[in-house]
Amino acid sequence: MSNRVAADGFFYAPDPSSQLACTIAGNIAMNSGGAHCLKYGVTTNNLLGARLVLMDGTIIELGGKALDAPGLDLLGLLCGSEGQIGIITEATVRLLARPEGARPVLFGFDSSEVAGACVSEIIGSGIIPVAIEFMDKPAIEICEAFAKAGYPLDVEALLIIEVEGSDAEMDAMLARIIAIAKKHGVKSVKESQSATQAAQIWKGRKSAFGATGRIADYICMDGTVPLGQLSHVLRETYTIIERYGLRVANVFHAGDGNMHPLILYNVNDPDEAQKAEAAGADILKLCVDAGGCLTGEHGVGVEKRDLMLHQFTETDLNQQMAVRAAFDPDWRLNPSKVFPLDLDMRKAS
Repeated sequence: MSNRVAADGFFYAPDPSSQLACTIAGNIAMNSGGAHCLKYGVTTNNLLGARLVLMDGTIIELGGKALDAPGLDLLGLLCGSEGQIGIITEATVRLLARPEGARPVLFGFDSSEVAGACVSEIIGSGIIPVAIEFMDKPAIEICEAFAKAGYPLDVEALLIIEVEGSDAEMDAMLARIIAIAKKHGVKSVKESQSATQAAQIWKGRKSAFGATGRIADYICMDGTVPLGQLSHVLRETYTIIERYGLRVANVFHAGDGNMHPLILYNVNDPDEAQKAEAAGADILKLCVDAGGCLTGEHGVGVEKRDLMLHQFTETDLNQQMAVRAAFDPDWRLNPSKVFPLDLDMRKAS
């Protein structure tokens, strides 16, 4: 979509790493985000309206041509509903004017915990860059081997922080960010010097999942945590992985606390597969216990449905199921997803 409107000076803000293959309807179903969601928001913040076909064939229009349409926020209900309300056939989205310029900068740190603390202070100070992306050492090495993006290999953690605007605006914001990074002992700072370098930096980040698949099987988690808990959750994540005797590569949207630990294992080893699933469940519980939630943009689906009771009470889930049943009384749309199987879903209708 952004390519279609680029010639006119516009772009569509949400940019999930899977954008080469994903669809707008799929993005709406999952409320997808992406690297630039820190400044511009995720799909729900950029969705104006949608045409929806319900299970009985009824066609309804939600939202309109502006944000915050009057009445019930059914568009907000639709966004992130994981295909349980209806089939999306048309969408109206918000297009934004392209910024004057953009500049990604690489910040290297001696530990993941320190990098996490730096992110927390940047946001706490009121600075909102376009993006703050995190990689730990395994992720840095994996992505650099694939993309040759110029990532520093002598650090334990990397932040990709992108600012945008005029040269003067970018210089001023970067000066504030660098000052905060120095307080946290930043080891290296490298600004992109050309559009080609910027593209390579983002190629490395957006290729992270595919590049990881070249070296190992993995399970990608999707917990979200308050930024003040980022260092704690990162530290405990490594502890969990070590306890199970596995490996992990952390790469995620640090600016809004949307974590994506990639748990590496051998899919042909049943014992390792079981350990990877158990470790993933422990990490998601950790995110919830830290004040976060089970998912930021990848949804609940089958993988996390039995963990929903860790975040919600049975009363909460019954209310959610009642709302879903109002649109699909027979539970035919994407069945056996999101809600724990041991709850009687029929009673919601």
